[in-house]
This record gives sequence, structure tokens and C-alpha cells, in this order.
Amino acid sequence: MENQVTLDITNNLFTINNLWMMLATALVFIMHLGFATLEAGLTQSKNTINILFKNSVIPAIGLLTYTIVGFNLMYPGESFAGAFFGFAGFGVSATPDDVTNAYNIGYTYWTDFLFQGMFAATAATIVSGAVAERIKLPSFLIFATIFVGLVYPIVGMWKWGGGFLDTLGFYDFAGSSLVHSVGGWGALVGVIFLGPRLGKYAKGKITPIPGHNIPLAVIGVFLLWLGWFGFNGGSVLSADPALVSLVFVTTSLAASAGAIGAMTASWGFLKKPDLTMTLNGILAGLVGITAGADLMSPTESIIIGFIAGVIVVFAVVLFDKIKVDDPVGAISVHLVCGIFGTLAVGIWGDKAGLGQLWNQLIGVVSIGLFVVAATSAIWFGLKKTMGIRVSEEEEYEGLDIGEHAMESYPDFEKVS
Repeated sequence: MENQVTLDITNNLFTINNLWMMLATALVFIMHLGFATLEAGLTQSKNTINILFKNSVIPAIGLLTYTIVGFNLMYPGESFAGAFFGFAGFGVSATPDDVTNAYNIGYTYWTDFLFQGMFAATAATIVSGAVAERIKLPSFLIFATIFVGLVYPIVGMWKWGGGFLDTLGFYDFAGSSLVHSVGGWGALVGVIFLGPRLGKYAKGKITPIPGHNIPLAVIGVFLLWLGWFGFNGGSVLSADPALVSLVFVTTSLAASAGAIGAMTASWGFLKKPDLTMTLNGILAGLVGITAGADLMSPTESIIIGFIAGVIVVFAVVLFDKIKVDDPVGAISVHLVCGIFGTLAVGIWGDKAGLGQLWNQLIGVVSIGLFVVAATSAIWFGLKKTMGIRVSEEEEYEGLDIGEHAMESYPDFEKVS
């Protein structure tokens, strides 16, 4: 009787853990709608269909490529522990043990695959916003396929798949570096290869190109904040009540502090409380806490979020000054604050110390060098073969017409 009770408790816990992981997967999926609405809102109306098309196709590309090669590149098995590369074979399949707690006490093989697949697609979505309004659709889709299928999983394997960064002691709870900075590096390289939008830096001046629908951008940020509960909370990899609730608290406090940090910085430096900066401050706080959300106290999460919110404002201004044209601030949010959040693990929280900070720095540099090299090769190859930038005429008329032969707001009168 006692053995049966123990077995029932074990099975119930496994079911609860797996259910939470599936719910977290759904929350991460909602983030793709958040990215779509945020990017559409912060760009011009003539490119809305193009933005929404990319963000609709990216999750599909991500899941399919992750099925074919990505999952087994990222999790090749224990025989590749401490390695730079491993591959367990094409496709995904499960044995009967894989759908019980024999696979993992917290979730089944299929739940594991789908949760990780949602993360993979997120990395490519980060790139989408930075290269918006002037990139050829076919070129971007090819880039996204290679990026999600090969580049992201190889880097992910270095830590989450038991690779050399894991052996070193590098720590990244939910992906400040492994997801956000990977997407940020790919975005930065893409923006450099593309060049700025027409008129953005004409005659030596920075000309703002405002987004067409700020309410849509606000909706996007709140959808992303909601999704982050699954992004970080799901990374506990179980429904452990103490740890999941702590992660929820540190995630929310960092986002809140990021908003206040960005508001303060923009109000003081730009002389006005800029809404778009504040929105990016929320995201900056979320990205900043992601690497150590399970390690930080509430006070430490507030400090990290506030600093990230301040950083993102000055990063946006800096990239504009050096003529790196990022329509949505994705590089500032995901790359700059992703690096900061990764290093923060060595400064605050349960793992703080010079040794950990050094491990974090090695991870940041290793990931940066690999992703820059890999994405440079991809962007260069695309530029030399099929081209990556639309014509000046198409950019002026808008990618909705040029790439899709559609208009996002056909009933509204055009104003020249």
C-alpha cells in the first residue's frame, strides 16, 4: 500500500510538472505575436504586411528546422559532454520510456522538444525587427532557416546540451546570451551588411522615422512580458513551487525596474519621457534578468532591471550616432542587455564572484565570435548571390506592395 501511494504521488508530480511545461511552451509561443505587433507598430505602415508575414513564418520555419536537425544538434547526448559540437541524427522520435518520468522527472521527450523549439524560433524573430523595412523577403527567410537550424543549436549545445561552456561553469538560466545575444549578434551583422534605411542619415543628420502605430507596439510589449513568464518560469524545467514563484517575482520586478530606468534616462537625457524608450526598457529589464532569474533576490533583480533600462536608452542613441539603423531597437535590447544580464550573474546573486564573472565573460566572447563569424558568412553569401536589399523604388513604395502586392490598410487614403 505504501509503495502504491508513493507511486501515485510520483505520477501526480510528473503530470503536474509536465502540464506546467506545456503551459510555459504556450506562453513562449504567444511571444511571437508580441514580436509581430511590436515590430509592426514601430515601423512604417507601408511595411506592415511584410513584418507580419515574417513573424508568421518564422515560428513555422523554426519548428520544422528544429525537428529536422536543431534539437539533435543542441542535445546530442552525454557522449558529447564538454565538446564544441555534436549531432545525434536527423529527425525526432520517442521510445515508450521517453513519454514517462523515465525520460525526465519534470517532463516528457515531446514536451522538452516543443519547449526548446519555441526558444529556437525566438532567436530569428529578434533579427527580423532589426533588418526591417529594407530586406528582401526570400533572403531573410533563407537566413532564418540556416540561423535557427544550425547557428542557434550549436551555441545552445555549448551550455544547455552539456558542451564546453557547461563544463567551464558558464551560467545562463533562460538565455540572456544563448537566445537574446545570439539573435542580437545576428541582427547587428545583418544591419551592417544591409546599411541604413533611405533618408535615415541623410546630409549628416539623424532623421527619425517614427513607427505608425504605437498602441500596437504597447500591446506587443505586454504580450512579450506575459510570454516571459513561460520563457523564464518554464526554464525551471518543473513546477517546483518555490523556484517558479521566485522566478516570476524576479522577472516582473526586473521588467518594472527596466521601465523606470528607461523612463528616467530618456526624461533626463532626451528631455522628454519617451514611450518607445520605456517600452524597450521593459524588454531590457526582462532580457537582463533572464540569465540569472533563479539566482537573484528581489532587490538584486530591481537593480539589474533598472541598470538595463538605463543602458538600453544610451545604446539606442549610440547605435544611431554610429549609423547602425535598427528600427525597433532590437540590438540594444537583446544584444547589449543580453550581454549585461549574462555578466550580472557574476556580479549579483548566488553565484557572484570573480571566478564566475570570468566564466561569464568567456561565454559572452565565445558566443559573440562564433555567431558573428557564422552570420557574416551567411549574410555575405546571400548578398553575393541573390542580394539582400530591395531596390530604392521598392523601399520608397513599401515592402507590402513590392514583396506581397498587398496593402495593410487599403481603406485609408494615402498621404504623400
